[in-house]
Amino acid sequence: MFTILQREQVDTGPTSPALRVIYTLRPVLVSWAGQNLVGLFPSGSFAKGTANHSGTDIDVFVSLSSAVNDTLKEIYNKLNGRLIELRYTPKKQNVSINIRVNGYSVDLVPGKRQDTVSTDHSLYRNRADTWTKTNVVKHIQHVRSFNRINETRIVKLWRKQKGLEFPSFYLELAVIEALRGCQTNQSANVVRVLEYLRDSFVNARIVDPANTNNIISEDLTVAEKNAIRLRADSSLKGSWSDVVS
Repeated sequence: MFTILQREQVDTGPTSPALRVIYTLRPVLVSWAGQNLVGLFPSGSFAKGTANHSGTDIDVFVSLSSAVNDTLKEIYNKLNGRLIELRYTPKKQNVSINIRVNGYSVDLVPGKRQDTVSTDHSLYRNRADTWTKTNVVKHIQHVRSFNRINETRIVKLWRKQKGLEFPSFYLELAVIEALRGCQTNQSANVVRVLEYLRDSFVNARIVDPANTNNIISEDLTVAEKNAIRLRADSSLKGSWSDVVS
């Protein structure tokens, strides 16, 4: 496991891919949002320390002022339109818009601050055509505080190698839930996570720690959850190489 984690180590320093992507995108987003752009920052796996070198997307949170007059849907669609104008070939997802930047897959998450004091933001949910409140700063702090980074990275690698649909934040929260009260034997903990995915995951209710009205476990269908359950069961029946390689 240590060898795999070392192989998958991600540069999080000043020359990291996430920071280079933000440097490239800043002029584009400044020209789009103008003075309403509060800031850009890594908001996903890179910021939480749960990224792998062979991982998926770089998440960049686009924080907009609470003074923006556009609705959340208008913000989302106008950003998508601007990216089309700039020939980025954007792909609408749930709360993000995916583009390719410098060879990286980047998920832009536009959010409107709810006030000028807190870091709470409102996001447009494209699939449900509604909105939700969240706080990516609290997400980062929450995931880091449980110190399950290495187990999470292994499970993310497992997800990628098995071709599973499993949103990263949902996965991170599932790992935390599976390992509540467990010790720090990381290899054994990965097995415990797979057992949780096999035995409890499908019916587990997992909520956003920054907004308990946001039910993260609703982000996957029952069929998608069962695909994860069946793959976990299959991995548990094999050797370590059947989990990750």
